[in-house]
Amino acid sequence: MATYAFRIVNVFAESTFGGNPLCVFEDARGLDDTAMQALALQFNLSETTFVFPSDNATAAVRIFTPGYEMRFAGHPTLGTAHVVRELANTGDSLSLEFKAGVVPVVAAGDRWTLTAPHSGAPKTAAAGLPDAEMASLLGLTQDDLAGPPMWVDTGADQLLVPLKTPDAVRRAQPDSSRLDRWPQSSLGRKTAYVFAFDPEQPGKVLVRYFFTKQGGGVAEDPGTGSACANLGGWLLATGHSLPASYQVDQGEFVDRRCRLDLTVTTEGAIRVGGRVIELGRGTVTV
Repeated sequence: MATYAFRIVNVFAESTFGGNPLCVFEDARGLDDTAMQALALQFNLSETTFVFPSDNATAAVRIFTPGYEMRFAGHPTLGTAHVVRELANTGDSLSLEFKAGVVPVVAAGDRWTLTAPHSGAPKTAAAGLPDAEMASLLGLTQDDLAGPPMWVDTGADQLLVPLKTPDAVRRAQPDSSRLDRWPQSSLGRKTAYVFAFDPEQPGKVLVRYFFTKQGGGVAEDPGTGSACANLGGWLLATGHSLPASYQVDQGEFVDRRCRLDLTVTTEGAIRVGGRVIELGRGTVTV
């Protein structure tokens, strides 16, 4: 039996119980894949991370959802960086090694910013369904779409669905009876990131992120950093003027309000940031 320390942090949080919760295991040496997957299921958060030594970065990180491992994800990057800074006494600039590559992360106090692990033009692909059907799967009409849904990959591929108005984002209601029709990512995930630019508040974007759950049905994520990075990729792929900077609001509909800061530089670097708040610490023995 061995004891492992963990911390619970909230990422993209503007208040104690806002943001997207994350469990970070401070030193995962000795845990195999089966144990890490079991611990992620035990905590049953959207992601749990496990910190290891790295020869290429400040630390290496493995990310597990309750059902599978991920190559990269945004809120686990920022939340883990917050923990690693204290553990390794790195100061406000560090790097984390993921299966998707090495990701630089910087902080200003408790606000962290990552640079997405992509180079050159983002990978994109057609949704694989007619626009009208994709809109219908989200409880919307084709007239609600501001453009064709598309897959975007700046570290983890996700389906982005641009909508004309924030009202359309609020009205989205995925049809869980037709999940067999949803397009799948390269990892076999069925997701949809719906977003709209707010004409009444320039510089703000309202988003929601839907994903299919283990055992069936659709869940909504409160704050999705990798999808926010893919929104930056969408801006690049659609020829948006650069540099670009947005405040991305998410989590309103699951009572976990999140604020994500998105910047795309003139050179095409995509940066996603937000505040991290530590909530608690503990240990498990396995």
